[in-house]
Amino acid sequence: MSNLGIRTRLTVLYGVLFLLGGAILLGVTYILVKQNIHQRGAGTAADLPAEIKFGDVEINQFIAQLQARQARIEQDTLDTLITQGAIALGVVTVIGVGFGWLMAERALRPVGRITETARRVAGGSLHERIALQGPADEIKELADTFDSMLERLDGAFDGQRRFVASASHELRTPLTINRTLIEVALGRPSPPPELVHLGETLLAVNARHERLIDGLLTLVASEQALTVHEPVDVAEIARHVTAGLSGDLQLEPAVTVGDPVLVERIVQNLVDNAVAYNVPDGAVWVRTRTTGARVELVVENTGPAIPAYEVPRLFEPFRRLRGRTGSAQGTGLGLSIVRSVAVAHGGRVDARPRDGGGLIVTVTLPTHKLTDRSVV
Repeated sequence: MSNLGIRTRLTVLYGVLFLLGGAILLGVTYILVKQNIHQRGAGTAADLPAEIKFGDVEINQFIAQLQARQARIEQDTLDTLITQGAIALGVVTVIGVGFGWLMAERALRPVGRITETARRVAGGSLHERIALQGPADEIKELADTFDSMLERLDGAFDGQRRFVASASHELRTPLTINRTLIEVALGRPSPPPELVHLGETLLAVNARHERLIDGLLTLVASEQALTVHEPVDVAEIARHVTAGLSGDLQLEPAVTVGDPVLVERIVQNLVDNAVAYNVPDGAVWVRTRTTGARVELVVENTGPAIPAYEVPRLFEPFRRLRGRTGSAQGTGLGLSIVRSVAVAHGGRVDARPRDGGGLIVTVTLPTHKLTDRSVV
């Protein structure tokens, strides 16, 4: 019973209550009819004087026969009441269950609407609202509370996105100025070795900060609703990104629909991640293919062993596993951007440790056009 849906459980409950009430009503009717018949019945032949005759007819025997026949009629009437009543109760119960099924669907329709909205919100759209119309009952109160929560969450995430975008733009200008000044200082004739070493160090730090800001801007852009819906061949992008890379490439046509710049960032980040977090002389595999209505991009490398319970952490912003080769140079946003862009395109990202060390990341994207998609 616990595995049944709430609509089925309510229908079964309606049916059981209806059947129980009908059975009680039928039983009470049977008792009342039986008592009424007995109260209206005549006395028995034993109540009459003995040996009453009318001609050759014995009155006592005749009355006894009439009373026996009356008793049979009464019993047949009661049996018919039970039989026909049970049949009628069964038919009415079936009809009642049907009406119960329809009424349960009507009563749960607002709950289904709330569920659909929650599912769309889970898919990334905080702009969805239930806006349930109807009487001010408990279900409408629940829907209004859910809408209020979505309103606050939408405002909070919008504020967060605006802050990150503004801060990233504000930080990019001084970093550009710093890089220009350092390059000018290093471009002077015969600079001291100490100045060269210091300048190269500052340029490396500056470049890392610029990559971090670019990653933040890309992450913010991927969390907005898609405004570009163009056919994109993931295989062509992978072929361009992996140009000059010594790896195993199996690039079958895999056309999705979305923003080409963001889709390219998915491939670029996964390939860069596979190369950066690899063992010396390690291998990298990149595969694309189309399966039904989905396209797949699989990037695999021979990096160090990663525990399965640590894999989800890799997709959190600014979270990197300690001890991974190349972790000091990374920004901690690569896989976060991959997941955000994939979800914005209606896809998903799955990752699992590779036997013998390394990571296998699979990005699945739809082949059909999506509209009104956004990501939180």
